[in-house]
Amino acid sequence: LCLGSIRTYMPVNLPSKPPKDAIKILSYNVYMFAPWNLAPGEPNPIVEYILKSDADIICLQESAYDIPGRERIDSAFSALYQYRDTAMKSASTNDMLTLYSRFPIVHRERVNYSSRGNLSEAYVLDINGEHVLLINNHFESNALSNDDKDKFKSMVKGTLSRDDSKRESKNLLGKLGAASQRRAPQVDAVAKIVRKYQAQGMSVILCGDFNDNPISYTRRQMANMLNDCYVATGNGPGWSYHKSGMYVRIDNILCSDDWKPYGAKVDRSVNASDHYPIYCWLKKRLND
Repeated sequence: LCLGSIRTYMPVNLPSKPPKDAIKILSYNVYMFAPWNLAPGEPNPIVEYILKSDADIICLQESAYDIPGRERIDSAFSALYQYRDTAMKSASTNDMLTLYSRFPIVHRERVNYSSRGNLSEAYVLDINGEHVLLINNHFESNALSNDDKDKFKSMVKGTLSRDDSKRESKNLLGKLGAASQRRAPQVDAVAKIVRKYQAQGMSVILCGDFNDNPISYTRRQMANMLNDCYVATGNGPGWSYHKSGMYVRIDNILCSDDWKPYGAKVDRSVNASDHYPIYCWLKKRLND
């Protein structure tokens, strides 16, 4: 009875090598590029990772930054990616979405939903002569304080008393439940945009930080319309969030049926952000 959910949470797939003409998609919550842990003059590992990724489309979340060498970094990105766009909820928040693309941006629009700081941006890209809908998402955060995270980590370690654990569990469940209530209409708004463009016969690629687990309403609603590239081609739990004792896959890449995914992976080789990057390759299926 639970096999479907278990496979979604921890898929097992045979490895598949992407064809040479497949395009690489990278999604990464970069945590404002985390400059606070770097020594003066030290290269930023997040920036270096992105520059070396050789991805054709890069969707970043929490990409607002003020770090040393910003002009040089912008110049390096511009040399590799001709097309770029940024989107912010407001000037008072640090949450910026950034798109780097080797394909032209034909159209962009904000997905209209209520949130103080989170957002989703939809683009139409010209990928090898075909218009494709791409949506970069950062759904509602769970708004857990550092103290909440520290207490959760203590619960995982078993260092909290029984009464404290019970009290903290209720506190966390309340906050997570409230965030889920705010997130649900955001997901529904994105689903509406996907359905609109699919009704026009357009191909879809969707990615980002869902701030929700693999068997949540958030991911399920997206997966009801699109194929989850990690479930289809990845292996293991794929924890993309890795701080404060919270290990869960909350970052995703999905695509419409006319794409065949290959080699989805949550890459643990760079840990400067509180998220690991997720990537995969997509190849357009041949018409029958």
